[in-house]
Amino acid sequence: MSIAMETLPDDDDLTLSEDDRRALVQWTVACAERMLPLFLAERPHDSRPREALDAAQAFLRGELGIDEVRERAFACHAAARESTDPNAIAAARVCGQAAAVAHMAGHARQVPRYTAKAFPGDRSRRDEELAWQRMRVPERFDHYVYDGD
Repeated sequence: MSIAMETLPDDDDLTLSEDDRRALVQWTVACAERMLPLFLAERPHDSRPREALDAAQAFLRGELGIDEVRERAFACHAAARESTDPNAIAAARVCGQAAAVAHMAGHARQVPRYTAKAFPGDRSRRDEELAWQRMRVPERFDHYVYDGD
């Protein structure tokens, strides 16, 4: 059973059914996969964002628990802190937030926010990526992720 859009709270303490959790994690990971190349362009040998996304996928398959996924998300954010390129930083943040959705739904709200930061000099590319995300967010989460935009 899915949560109806009207029942989604405005805070970060959203409790999800297993189906809803999986749908939201799948969406955030799909978004992050598209952003990962921006990070790898600057830091091709840093595997932490890739590992965070792989951990989220393993969580979806029932192979990893939330604690292991959170560890990978934390490591991904450490990679962002070590980067110097704004595009790479934002891309790593998208990956870390995407993985963290396995723990808390509120992290999904950060995916479009960090995506927008990844393209400071390319409004067209930014708008294209944000539109791609918005078109694919599960409808029942649109208001939750986008704060009613």
